[in-house]
Amino acid sequence: MHEARLWITDGEKLVCQLCNHYCKIRDGKKGLCQVRKNVGGVFYSLNYGKLIAAHIDPIEKKPLFHFLPGSRSNSIAAPGCNFRCSWCQNWDISQLSDRNDPDFLPATTPEQVVKAAMQSGCKSISYTYTEPTIFYEFARDVSVLASEAGLKNVWVSNGYMSGEMLDENMTLMDAINVDIKAFDDSVLRKYAGAHLQPILDNCVRLKKAGVWLEVTTLLIQGINDDEVQVRGLAEFIANQLGKDTPWHISRYFPQPQFDEIPATPPGVIAKAVKIGKDTGLQFVYSGNLGGNEDTYCPVCGELLITRNSVWMNENKIENGRCPKCGTKIAGIWD
Repeated sequence: MHEARLWITDGEKLVCQLCNHYCKIRDGKKGLCQVRKNVGGVFYSLNYGKLIAAHIDPIEKKPLFHFLPGSRSNSIAAPGCNFRCSWCQNWDISQLSDRNDPDFLPATTPEQVVKAAMQSGCKSISYTYTEPTIFYEFARDVSVLASEAGLKNVWVSNGYMSGEMLDENMTLMDAINVDIKAFDDSVLRKYAGAHLQPILDNCVRLKKAGVWLEVTTLLIQGINDDEVQVRGLAEFIANQLGKDTPWHISRYFPQPQFDEIPATPPGVIAKAVKIGKDTGLQFVYSGNLGGNEDTYCPVCGELLITRNSVWMNENKIENGRCPKCGTKIAGIWD
């Protein structure tokens, strides 16, 4: 066990200040994420350095299309999550089971993660696959070493971290993709066990702080694909985060625990993409369709970046600008 950060004592309970659940935990009990525990009045992280996944990925897989395109990222995850999404596509590693119990996983050090990234030619380390907020202590220690080594730190998150966590860690975050899973609080509460507003507030705060932000939404038929939710989310992104904020709209495929919902028809994705563009968003991408996800200049329409799914084929952006009309293209390009 590794002593946790961000907690206070409240009578006989400890209050976890890591995410917006603010769990109150008695001695011997765990928080909702199941990987933080009160042991004799001291709070511990149970998954420090216990990686359930570690891969070298293209940065486009996060997905981040406007951040160091074509580069590779050393991507890591520890087991556990602070959401309970019915449709989770990484359920086998995010929800604790005998297979991914941290007690039975080998320990990895922050130094080993950074060394692996450097040796493989990565430009960043991504905290992804599960929810990085719940392995924060390890992610933070890795982030400090990564920054010292000249590597960028990337988060792929549900956006439910606490204000206290952002106060402490935001200067170490270079880019983040936030998965806004629904634009209706009742839907999010029913299917993920969380509230919407903290996620929206965190997106605004991250954007204002200069952390490069892209948004993802996994569209699921009959759950979060109605026009009211899709248009509402598009307008939030355009008005609160900026029309140059990339939005990735992905297709759902059935999971064992949620197989009563069929795969999202491509037409549903296309309709959502159109709504996003009609709202004024400059960069709206469809995901999980197996096609090209290209980037065009929002002013002159010049084809700037060609991709085949999560692989970049060509990048024509020069010094952050369109080579044809000179328009500055939002993103971190080098």
